[in-house]
Amino acid sequence: MDTSYKKILTVQDISCVGQCSLTVALPILSACGMETCILPSAVLSTHTGGFTGFTFRDLTDDMPKIADHWQKEKISFDAVYTGYLGSARQIDYVKRIVSDLMKPDAPFIADPAMADAGKLYYGFDDAFVAAMARLVAVSDIALPNITEACFLTGTEYKETYDESYIAELCRRVCALGAKTTVLTGVSYREGRTGVVVYGRDGMSYYEHERISKGCHGTGDVYASAFVGAYLNGKTIYDAARIAADYTVSCIKETQGDPDHWYGVKFERLLPELAEAIRNG
Repeated sequence: MDTSYKKILTVQDISCVGQCSLTVALPILSACGMETCILPSAVLSTHTGGFTGFTFRDLTDDMPKIADHWQKEKISFDAVYTGYLGSARQIDYVKRIVSDLMKPDAPFIADPAMADAGKLYYGFDDAFVAAMARLVAVSDIALPNITEACFLTGTEYKETYDESYIAELCRRVCALGAKTTVLTGVSYREGRTGVVVYGRDGMSYYEHERISKGCHGTGDVYASAFVGAYLNGKTIYDAARIAADYTVSCIKETQGDPDHWYGVKFERLLPELAEAIRNG
């Protein structure tokens, strides 16, 4: 039995066009050498950032039926990674999956994709935030950005901050129950940004170049690359570093193409990610 060949489940939506959610997670995790199983929470014709008139099919009612079948077939997973979830009901179903379908000591990694730039995404409210906080509470690793961490912990959002503010924010996320917090988008100086890793071993910071023009889906690219690196045996800090460098490379690869405004060209750089995981 090849114990290095891991079976991971990722739960998030499918945006058929737009390079985000499952259309990012599935190829990235597969390129990292994972058997990648999926549980779609919804199917959209495109993502919602900049497209209009998109179609939406809610799959909430299908999720427990799929999980029941997996349990009947005695299917279990070496890790579970969640991204965008559309409702509190879906979060409750994911908690059940984490409880019933994970192998002993399998890590649960939660990306609480629900907010950015100080605001919740469209359609989310305080009840959803409370449900997401309960999901983060059972995670081994939480991957929020600063806005999401503020909503999860009831902390005032600030665009200007110092290390003590970030440390307290991470502490509060871990106080919910998460064993480790990987906080993204932490910028202490002009032109630079980075990732903070906070857990039992203390706090560390990886700083990298900040690219002023953002792209849709980079949070999903980062989270998926992080999970792929971590499940390949990298430390949490090294996985955070590898994922950050890969995401920056993907943004740079996309710059200069005004027609590609809806995502990042991550596919051609998958060999770079695989190489970083092997040798980084």
